[in-house]
Amino acid sequence: MTAQQDASRARFTGDANPYGGGDPYADYRTADFPFTRYANLADRRLGAGVVAANDEFFAERENLLVPERAEFDPEHFGHKGKVMDGWETRRRRGVSAEHPWPTADDHDWALVRLGAPGVIRGIVVDTAHFRGNYPQAVSVEATSVPGSPSPRELLGDDVKWTTLVPRTAVGGHAANGFDVTAEQRFTHLRLNQHPDGGIARLRVYGEVVPDPRWLQALGTFDVVALENGGLAEDASNLFYSPATNTIQPGRSRKMDDGWETRRRRDQGNDWISYRLVGRSEIRAIEIDTAYLKGNSAGWASVSVRDGESGEWTEVLPRTRMQPDTNHRFVLPRPAVGTHARVDIYPDGGISRLRLFGSLTEDGAQRLAARHQELGG
Repeated sequence: MTAQQDASRARFTGDANPYGGGDPYADYRTADFPFTRYANLADRRLGAGVVAANDEFFAERENLLVPERAEFDPEHFGHKGKVMDGWETRRRRGVSAEHPWPTADDHDWALVRLGAPGVIRGIVVDTAHFRGNYPQAVSVEATSVPGSPSPRELLGDDVKWTTLVPRTAVGGHAANGFDVTAEQRFTHLRLNQHPDGGIARLRVYGEVVPDPRWLQALGTFDVVALENGGLAEDASNLFYSPATNTIQPGRSRKMDDGWETRRRRDQGNDWISYRLVGRSEIRAIEIDTAYLKGNSAGWASVSVRDGESGEWTEVLPRTRMQPDTNHRFVLPRPAVGTHARVDIYPDGGISRLRLFGSLTEDGAQRLAARHQELGG
């Protein structure tokens, strides 16, 4: 087993030490999970939500999808006890004095709507700061239901759930990571904790698989957008922020909601490469430097490649960038390709990249075939 494979299977079962003061993350247990290179399909910015839970007595279910890491204030207590930054249920009890313990089947659950349907590659169930009140085990199931089903509809007998993570022991105050191998397109998850307890955050990493009928109806759309199936595949530098930020929905609202590199001290430049939703014709480009004022890219260029082994062709030459500005460019002729790359000079950052166009005929056919193959 390689070191990378071992990291992706890291397990942190067992208790964490009681909080002893100082930095609450000092003894936090985690690992470098390879699947985190994919997008978080349960990102609120994509439209994800926790639509229901059977119990949230101590802490609200919505905390599960907060993008920032969980916080801990040892002095913060409310009317129901310690205020925790996560989803926490009450302690389960048995049916009588003779049987005060919960049964083996007792558990709490939360229903999660993914922000973008897709193939799930890995899941992190984070129990940060839940040291003596985390669940004994967790399990995760997934389903694919079209439209906008209600919680009642999702819990109906006719909905088929696929187990992604079988009932597995987890550890407190730890990032519990799980590889997922199901080659299916899912829209919703059911997170179960056995028998009760608290979970700080849920992250669901995977590849977006859009509905081809929706993209066809739109006609012209952003062919690199994360919500449409685009992917930031690689980048020269991720020191301050992830490259995936550049293809998130909406405009950036603060400086760290974009992509920023460390300061270069050589004659090179920084870049991000992307995989488009499919083979596309690109007709217009937006490069936004919103909130990047003293640290925006000085210049930027965009190139397109057709196929995995194709040559990069520059479609937007090196162009001066202005701080905190959305730059728009109409291409003199459509650029056809499957991949794109933005180069910035010499360093700095951009907040968003938009590539407006439409799928080619063969690109649309391949996307429709994959959608059908994955059960869409």
